[in-house]
Amino acid sequence: MERDIEAEARERAARRDEAVRAAVEQGLLGPDAAVVGLLDVTGIQQSAAALRAAFDAVVPAGTPVLHAFAVKATPLVPVLRLLGEAGLGAEVASPGELALARAAGVPAERTVLDAPAKTPAELREALTLGIAVNADNPQELDRLDALVLPHSPKGVGGAPMTPLRSPLGIRINPQIGGGSIGATSTATATSKFGVGLRDEGGREWVVRAFLERPWLTRLHAHTGSQGIPMPLLARGVAETYALAEEINARAGRRQIDTLDIGGGLSVDFASEVAAPTYAQYARMLAEEVPGLFDGRYGLVTEFGRSLMARHGTVVARVEYAKSAGGRRIAVTHAGVQVATRTVYAPEAWPLRIAAYDAKGRPRTGPEVVQDVAGPACFSGDLLAEGRTLPALEQGDYAAALDTGAYYFAHHYAYNSLARPGVYGFVPDGAGGVAFAVVREAQTVAEVVAESGGAHTDALTTLRAPGSR
Repeated sequence: MERDIEAEARERAARRDEAVRAAVEQGLLGPDAAVVGLLDVTGIQQSAAALRAAFDAVVPAGTPVLHAFAVKATPLVPVLRLLGEAGLGAEVASPGELALARAAGVPAERTVLDAPAKTPAELREALTLGIAVNADNPQELDRLDALVLPHSPKGVGGAPMTPLRSPLGIRINPQIGGGSIGATSTATATSKFGVGLRDEGGREWVVRAFLERPWLTRLHAHTGSQGIPMPLLARGVAETYALAEEINARAGRRQIDTLDIGGGLSVDFASEVAAPTYAQYARMLAEEVPGLFDGRYGLVTEFGRSLMARHGTVVARVEYAKSAGGRRIAVTHAGVQVATRTVYAPEAWPLRIAAYDAKGRPRTGPEVVQDVAGPACFSGDLLAEGRTLPALEQGDYAAALDTGAYYFAHHYAYNSLARPGVYGFVPDGAGGVAFAVVREAQTVAEVVAESGGAHTDALTTLRAPGSR
């Protein structure tokens, strides 16, 4: 049964309020720990369960389905382990992300490599491990030919010389247009991802690539993420399905057995309610692309932001409360270093802000227009501008909500600001909150070390050969 999303939102907000209060009481937040990231473990588990249930409701029993979490959304090993135990895999796009997934114990058969700039060494590692690979372009497919069929010219019409454990496919770009945020729209005419189906000869090249390589068994497309409306996502899936049907018809057999439909479900950052839901999206796909769910194709999804965003909160201490030009300004310790997209593109990436008092309780009182500023040394470092909130005072806390994806796990070291600590939390069963360290706070000494501290004299002692 689909959960009541409004009741779920109220429960999530209540857990968050209790976590902020407990973080202050337990000393995770305070004068010496001025900014932290909090992760709602219960909420993460509920999102993973909702995703699986949504597709289970439309996919025939026995159909292979892999929900591969987009590691880029929250690249933290304990999060990947938690999602793995909830039945999810991992979609990785770099050697670092693959290393994180492996450290979390994600099995190779539940891992998908989608990096747009894979080196020969990365491809070789993936094939050695048995990880699924989606080739991005013809040149990458040439590299796979050399690895899969080292003794056959271009691999045309051949069979693998050695057992091939990795499912291999091609990423296509259906070129059906973008959403409201250009940077997260990946199916535009000039997107850097995949093979353009509407480019001259593009579609036929993809078909021939499959017909010449019996070991290609997957087709992948990802229309985009934030700002992409559900109907456009569904259209991208429909285009992928139609191409798979064409390829299989021309091959005279079910060569393509799995469709990787990407992720991309948007998050409404203006509301506590998590909508659209996975159930709504799965039902739309079942209506628009019914053949997708008739049991002939295995499925892979690659959701990220929609799984994690709601369940993370950046909480920062208000160091100073001041005013300028008649505008109140709360100067906090959270800004561009943890909310880079919001600071540089606030229209596309606005965040809700919650106000808490010095004891971590929701602040009450008259609401006033104020800016919530970060610690970086430039004037645009604002989490929120002209926002109506209860007046934040020195020693209070400002919380940036819905920051569990692409925020505190993606540190931007402006002004050499240290990475904040990240803590997961659950109700402790006795009316309190239990915390676990997900990532330690970075120390100033570690900032120095990462900035070449071990090589202080490297440039002053550098001499050209023969010079004195």
